[in-house]
Amino acid sequence: MPTINYKELKKYIKDKKEDQFDPVFLIYGEELLYKEALEELLESMVPGSKRSYSYEPFDGSGENINAAIQCANTFSLLSGQKIVAIIDSRIFYSKQDEGKLLEKAKEEYDANKIKRAAKYLLSIMGLLNLSFEDVSKTNRKKTLKLYADGLSDDQWLDRIIDYCMANSLTVPSGEDKGKVLQKAIEKGFPKGNHLIITTDLVDKRKSLFKSIEKNGVIIDSSIPKGDRKADRAVQEEVLKDKMKSILMQNNKTMDRGAYPAMFEMTGFDLRVFSSNMEKLVTYVGDRSNITIGDVESVLKRTKRDPIYEFTNAVTDRNTEKALFYLDSLLTGGEINHPLQLLAAIVNQIRKLLIVKDFTKSPSGSVWFSGCPYNSFQSSVMPAILEHDRALIKQMDNWENMLSEDTEMDDQKQKKGKKRKKSKSATDLLIAKNPKNSYPVFMMFKKSENFTKDELISALKRLSEADLRLKSTGQNPKLILEDVLIKICMTGRVL
Repeated sequence: MPTINYKELKKYIKDKKEDQFDPVFLIYGEELLYKEALEELLESMVPGSKRSYSYEPFDGSGENINAAIQCANTFSLLSGQKIVAIIDSRIFYSKQDEGKLLEKAKEEYDANKIKRAAKYLLSIMGLLNLSFEDVSKTNRKKTLKLYADGLSDDQWLDRIIDYCMANSLTVPSGEDKGKVLQKAIEKGFPKGNHLIITTDLVDKRKSLFKSIEKNGVIIDSSIPKGDRKADRAVQEEVLKDKMKSILMQNNKTMDRGAYPAMFEMTGFDLRVFSSNMEKLVTYVGDRSNITIGDVESVLKRTKRDPIYEFTNAVTDRNTEKALFYLDSLLTGGEINHPLQLLAAIVNQIRKLLIVKDFTKSPSGSVWFSGCPYNSFQSSVMPAILEHDRALIKQMDNWENMLSEDTEMDDQKQKKGKKRKKSKSATDLLIAKNPKNSYPVFMMFKKSENFTKDELISALKRLSEADLRLKSTGQNPKLILEDVLIKICMTGRVL
């Protein structure tokens, strides 16, 4: 059966008789949503008192897979259906999920849920066949290679490791439990027995996933985590659905301005958002309406501000927002060193300067202030692509002239090896991804906020700030605040 969305589960369940349910289910995606889907499925298959003797859940660690399979293959002593569930399974994790798992471990640690954080870390170690010695402070930059740059402030990782060792937690074995489970699913379970697997991450390329898709039902409870307009629309829909559900259950209403205030505090974190809704319901007591004042009185800001929010504020020359996001990023653990923020600003200012040079050139005469997006796509974008092609060709010509007499290049040419393109050439391109023109359009709009002299002066100020951060004992936050204020000041050359 094809994969269904979690919202289609009610339709799947509707009018199903006991012997019509599929033998195996996989429910994956957003934790709160897949747990709700599991509960809805169980309530339909083994409602009420039946669950005490017809439902057997297993923790999703690899060591429990064999026990769960054995249970699913055992005939029930009583008539009716028997449901076996592997809860919060890690069997679909792959090495490619290393980054996501490390992020989830940090998120759980930040939420004071160290037991869950430990599970994610142990999953990473099992996938990569690592020991505790391999991830010790002296070795982890080699073993967790993808994150070497992000582990300069890694005390949280030390504390999770200490918890694992203090509680004698072991790294999952490297045995492929997925193949064992796949074989059991394809062989089939006794009539009336069903297996349900829940997990947050899946690798759809795994043969186990395809086997479940062929022999059972997959329920997709995932929510896009990106920042595209379409992704944000889905996230907002999920949060509003959850808000309406909680309000309806408690006979409450909410002011129009209260939801945006909540979202600003939590971002898209369904678990935190739901918890905050419950807090507000409890706080207002017998009062029927929740106001923005209630939100501001009860809730704390937990939203993690991505760096792009910070750089957008800077390029919009919005001093208040730039300083707000600076403080949020420095205190919220989003970055490991203030130099990361400085580098992000430098990168944006350099892009604006490249755009500004283009708009002042003959090729850039097609751009004008207030240019609508449709005109940008039809008139400006082709000129940009032609400009980028000419730039690459010119850079190649310069590099050929500089390198044709070097012995190394002569040897490489004799061996027929191609010389790598200079990174500097791609750094100077305006449209690195020609298929996605909207970010380029936004960069052009932001370039209107600055004169060329202001951009050059901003780079000089940023260079001075870089030197101060690296060579003085001054407070990094004060250094960054100083340069931000000077860049964002409107209507003057810095």
